[in-house]
Amino acid sequence: MITSTSNQKVKDLIRLREKSRAREEEKIFLAEGPRMAEEIPPEWIDCLYVSESYEKKCGEQIAEYIKTGVRTETMADDVFARVSDTKTPQGVLAAVHMPDYGFQDILGVRKTAAHTHVQRAFTQDPFDGRFAGREGAAGRARLPLVLVLDNLQDPGNMGTIFRSAEAAGATGILMSRDCVDVYNPKVIRSTMGAIFRLPFFRADDLPEAVKELKAGGMRIYAAHLEGRRTYDGEDYRRSCAFLIGNEGNGLRPEVAECADCRIRIPMEGATESLNAAVAASVLIFEAARQRRGK
Repeated sequence: MITSTSNQKVKDLIRLREKSRAREEEKIFLAEGPRMAEEIPPEWIDCLYVSESYEKKCGEQIAEYIKTGVRTETMADDVFARVSDTKTPQGVLAAVHMPDYGFQDILGVRKTAAHTHVQRAFTQDPFDGRFAGREGAAGRARLPLVLVLDNLQDPGNMGTIFRSAEAAGATGILMSRDCVDVYNPKVIRSTMGAIFRLPFFRADDLPEAVKELKAGGMRIYAAHLEGRRTYDGEDYRRSCAFLIGNEGNGLRPEVAECADCRIRIPMEGATESLNAAVAASVLIFEAARQRRGK
């Protein structure tokens, strides 16, 4: 049992919690809480840390993790509180390997690859426009439905978008390199486990990545205040993607210009725009509604 806050493992966990560079170097991120731990594929877990009091209370659950081959470590309660990112620690903290998603994973073209410690760089990959009829994880045909995020900065927004995207049946998320760190503990908590099931890809050059989507026959819609068409007047029953911009500044011009169509969400009253996560949710659930009808 780890009983000292000066233990090197404790210091390493604090670095992983606080520093995105440390997470990137180690290809490890942290996910906290029993419910979150249950969502993680066991093979992704590097080590499961539990507090002494949690081990005494829930020893049987920990034994189940051990049966799957997950390595566990026990910490004294005061030590666990030191590494926790929450005011009221729940007694479970997982160190998790970063998944290795490629560009095609966000399209549902193939099953997501097993994680590795090396993340892929963006590669030019033609899709031939053959997106229709690919099988999803449940074995049913899924048309690509992608959310494209440009310079999103709020951890809560990012996490909510992951939840909404998964719930609406999106095949993946494409984001610019300058978006908030997906492995930020606040983002991880906000996803409520969706981050372990929904593929995502961070592109060094977002406009070029969007052009690759278009080259594959995907129709691109930009959520934009200058949109002349209302979002519910379009047909999303084909491969498509929605561009969502920064919370304060919206889409950068070079990203918005990649769209085939600019759409808006009609507003009543004096409200000019919606929260980025709310707007993304409105759009992607409209696509889901139309596809259910199809």
